[in-house]
Amino acid sequence: MQTNTRFTLPRFFRALFCAATLALLAGCDLQVTNLTPKVLPENPSRIYTFAVNVKPRVNNVVADSIKATIVIDGQTHAMKSGGLGKGVFEYEFQLPPGRDEIAYYYYIDYAIETNGIIRKRQDYIDIVRTRIVSRYVMSLETNRGPVGSRISVVGRGFGNADLIKFDGTEVRTINESANSLSFIVPAVETGRNYRVTLEGAAGNSPVGTFRVDPASVDISPTSLSVGANLSQPLTFTVSVPAGPGGQLLDITTDIPESVIMPEVIVPEGQTSVTVDVKGGQPGNGSLFLKGYGPGEIRIPVSVQ
Repeated sequence: MQTNTRFTLPRFFRALFCAATLALLAGCDLQVTNLTPKVLPENPSRIYTFAVNVKPRVNNVVADSIKATIVIDGQTHAMKSGGLGKGVFEYEFQLPPGRDEIAYYYYIDYAIETNGIIRKRQDYIDIVRTRIVSRYVMSLETNRGPVGSRISVVGRGFGNADLIKFDGTEVRTINESANSLSFIVPAVETGRNYRVTLEGAAGNSPVGTFRVDPASVDISPTSLSVGANLSQPLTFTVSVPAGPGGQLLDITTDIPESVIMPEVIVPEGQTSVTVDVKGGQPGNGSLFLKGYGPGEIRIPVSVQ
């Protein structure tokens, strides 16, 4: 509770009464809802809009008597009504340089009419803190896609140390600019949603929910036999055209000294890609691809 020069003992007892009877009355005379987010994106003018919605809970509130005031840094500011809708009061505050947090509260003056007698009253909310952030996430390019898709995240204030996580597990992140980054949908269980977060030096931010859709891929040939320092083409065909940025097929192998091949990316708008697999040191093993069907796809490789 905020102590200030407007505080009176009757108001204190009325607040106690409201709290004690909340379960029975679902509140007192007014419903006061703070519409200001606890985190606001930084803007060049450093002017931020604070808003509160005030609705009467009882019929004998005199509608024209409702006035809202915001208190910031101990200074009171009258709020304007009507700009954001009926019952919504707003105030624009310019934050001084060097600050990134604002502590404030609202109090509401109004009147009650009972049997022709008008009584003035006042409600208020406890202190709220709003933080100004230079980095924020606006949206995901899309909220679903298959394994290997490249998904863009649009926002502001991204840095080279930022990374994307799926349910807390780091995924491949491409830092493109201060306003854009992207990630590769990892080879996880398909047909379910994952919580996406952005983490970095500026803290953690929720990005949204992403659904990993099932997909299929055909590989030709289904096995490779290649001589050392010789190459053989290997074609991958996916079930739907690759989205923006292409579709990465994350190929691994258990014989890295024997297999030399480029990163496999199906080009944007295409359904297939062919790469040359070159033989290195002699050996026998496999190529592996996860995220397409149950388990993983195995391609036997023999290098002579």
